[in-house]
Amino acid sequence: MNILVLSAGTRNKVVQYFKEAVGAEGRVIATDCSNLAPAVYEADAFYLVPRITAPDYLERVLEICVKEKIDGVFSLIDPELSLLANEREKFLAVGTTPIISPYDLVETCFDKYRMFQMLKEMGIPTGQCYVDKEAFYEDVQAGKISYPVFVKPVKGSASLNINRVNSDSEIEVLFNLYDDLMIQEFMNGQEYGADVYIDMLSGKCTSIFVKKKIKMRAGETDKSVSVKIPALFELLQKFVEKCGFCGMIDIDIFEIDGTFYISEVNPRFGGGYPHAYACGVNMPIQVLNNLKGKENPVTIGEYKEGICMMKYNEIAIMDFEGREIVE
Repeated sequence: MNILVLSAGTRNKVVQYFKEAVGAEGRVIATDCSNLAPAVYEADAFYLVPRITAPDYLERVLEICVKEKIDGVFSLIDPELSLLANEREKFLAVGTTPIISPYDLVETCFDKYRMFQMLKEMGIPTGQCYVDKEAFYEDVQAGKISYPVFVKPVKGSASLNINRVNSDSEIEVLFNLYDDLMIQEFMNGQEYGADVYIDMLSGKCTSIFVKKKIKMRAGETDKSVSVKIPALFELLQKFVEKCGFCGMIDIDIFEIDGTFYISEVNPRFGGGYPHAYACGVNMPIQVLNNLKGKENPVTIGEYKEGICMMKYNEIAIMDFEGREIVE
């Protein structure tokens, strides 16, 4: 069983987990557009590829799939997920299964206003959003929402260009500077993260790991503790199965006065997945089972509470003498 990890970047742990899962039965191959991406050196083989915007990018990745006899492929960066989902048939034609949710669902995840609309239609609590600032001002006057609020790109990732604002004038400045912005209600509550796996064969949600976020840094969870909340398990299970998600996804949730609000959904491994793995939630094994045609049992909440994750910095040192450095 051979796995291809696209845009591996700094996600060393994910590559390590898949190497452990495939063992001697297969290989883990990694790609990146830079040879300064430390995770690629954890793989059995590394391919330097063009940027995903290059016209020959997809052709190059498909060539790797054929050459390495890749069984399953996934990406670790948001901009590549839509491409992977949209070109699913081309991967299947060379014998490679993309581990990704359906294209329309991926696109919805990356359009925060569309996700807001979908959640509202499903009756799932979520923060109020506006793309029309005049409608927002009207609701402020009516007492339906109040400052502070967040102004962010409708489409964006990695917490880029997100601003907390406290006045109409600040909103006017941002809307004049940037296009395609939205206003989102400030969720003043306890934040949780969920690592979720949806079986690619049965469509059932087989794993949910919930962590209470203790500290954030640069948009990612820096410190967290494992918790079990049956009501949240039930909400997330129904949500992901009804939507038709597939494979591993990452969900951000807020709890306010006992109500859980879904904030964002990322159809990929989340940055905090190593916490789930350390607690025994092994998604690489579930991926391999699916690729072998085997459905996974439902093991939602089968982990220990009170296990803390604490991220810290590490470095990789490589000798590049005589080699070109590709940034």
